[in-house]
Amino acid sequence: MTVEYTHDFEKPIAELEQEIAKLERLAVKSQLNLSAELEKLRDRALQVKREIYGNLTPWQRVQIARDPRRPLLTDYLAGAVEDFLELHGDRTYGDDKAVVTGFGRIGDERVMLVGHKRGKNTAERVKCNFGSPHPEGYRKALLKMQLAEQCRIPVVTIINTAGAYPGIGAEERGQAQAIAKNLFEMSRLRTQILCIVIGEGGSGGALGIGLGDRLAILENAYFSVISPEGCAAILWKDGTKAPQAAQVLKLAPKDLQGLGVVDDIIPEPVGGAHQDPPGAVARVKEYIQKTLRELRALPIGELLKKRYERHRRIGAFLEGEEAKVYFQASMVKAAARAQAKAQKEAGGAAPNAPAPNAASPTESALLVAGAGGVLSAAPPSASAPAPSPSAAAAPPAPAPVAPARSPAPAAAGEGRGEGWSEPPSASATPAPIAATTPDPTAPPAAP
Repeated sequence: MTVEYTHDFEKPIAELEQEIAKLERLAVKSQLNLSAELEKLRDRALQVKREIYGNLTPWQRVQIARDPRRPLLTDYLAGAVEDFLELHGDRTYGDDKAVVTGFGRIGDERVMLVGHKRGKNTAERVKCNFGSPHPEGYRKALLKMQLAEQCRIPVVTIINTAGAYPGIGAEERGQAQAIAKNLFEMSRLRTQILCIVIGEGGSGGALGIGLGDRLAILENAYFSVISPEGCAAILWKDGTKAPQAAQVLKLAPKDLQGLGVVDDIIPEPVGGAHQDPPGAVARVKEYIQKTLRELRALPIGELLKKRYERHRRIGAFLEGEEAKVYFQASMVKAAARAQAKAQKEAGGAAPNAPAPNAASPTESALLVAGAGGVLSAAPPSASAPAPSPSAAAAPPAPAPVAPARSPAPAAAGEGRGEGWSEPPSASATPAPIAATTPDPTAPPAAP
């Protein structure tokens, strides 16, 4: 089988493959025994292929995930699922071709399949809206997953979409609400849910069928809140910075696994799934069978508890004492900024006063303690440095008190609410700052 190499980073592999093909033609034409040379070239090509595909950048993985030769949902249905019976419609609006649902059998497991369909050619892609579902697609998926719950069979979702369709019609029919409802219902669905990203996993379009007991991703797929091009357009107003955006988005499988977003990475054949679709399908089928056996061994109550805990852990970076220490450090820093502002309004900041955004020694100690999880800093009052003479000469920071209430609003201020009084005229001499002047940065005291 002739293999095509279309990506720039695959050029070294393509050159070696061309040399192998030339040598094979020469061996046939000249009737020479060149098997030793061919074996060396094949070993070299395999080594280079492993090196390149083992050290891909996030942007290169995005390019592979979008390769049109990668196996799609229809390939997995044909190669891994038997007796597939497709189910249609959402009982509300219509049948979205971008989402396919139905009963099937994977090995000995009867399952409900839910997946994104992108299409193999232009006509199919237009019909399937290039794999971007409408609200009716998500409603159809939810109805079929609830049917699987009634039948007590597991749900397997195959994710491959750039995102949900953002058109006006989709928004009018409740796109966001449909995705949100799927997330809510899938979080408590009383059956096993296994989600697999086989290509692109874009934003809410992927999340709409992506909440389950396990989330797996193929080695050269990606899962992200936004496409790299969209992120670059927002952050840098330049879509050509997509490779940089892919790096900072942490969308590669290893990054996602390190963050706890995905549970397992399914290895692809050497050179990627687009070079060996049957091999990739076989690996996904094996993973589904193994994982469903593990999930079936858990009681439903424990399964739901673990599902809830799994998603609660995502995005949690500080807990318990660490969160408390970080909050205390934030309060100290806010107080320092308020004091610096009050001094500036009173006649300029003191020469030795810390900058408004600079952390004091106490703040630094608190922040270090928050990062390390150890409360090692002393209370602010115990560790605060003695004020310098210039700082002592500065007026004291105003005390936060409630604003004075006028007995009755002036005629010009009627209807402006209780406590409002006319401001002094421009010609009036401003009164000196007193202790009763409210601090604009401090919260109002209780009446």
